Amino acid sequence: MLNALTNLVLCQFLGEVAARAASLPLPGPVVGLVLLLAVLIVQDRAPDPALRQVSGWLLSHFGLLFVPAGVGIITQLDVIKASWLPLLVAIPVSTLLGLVVTGFVMQVLARPEAED
Repeated sequence: MLNALTNLVLCQFLGEVAARAASLPLPGPVVGLVLLLAVLIVQDRAPDPALRQVSGWLLSHFGLLFVPAGVGIITQLDVIKASWLPLLVAIPVSTLLGLVVTGFVMQVLARPEAED
């Protein structure tokens, strides 16, 4: 299990290094996740049980990652109060736009291939 956790942290580290070195507009952990996916695809096998166990445990505690965001909101209440109207408009509009784009992309990707 320690080996699996080490592999996850190593992928995150390599992703962080790659993201900074290439000045990517993506967070390092996302790049690391893509690297992990690439390794799993190249190996052409399912993740080992230890990796499944560690990742399952991490996902079960995923809610803890929202604590810093909640604290950030609480510490910035004065900014939120000062700009409540733009936030009140931007949040529903961006949510709706995200849903529409996701639906459109899903329809394009789910379309059956045309036979020649």
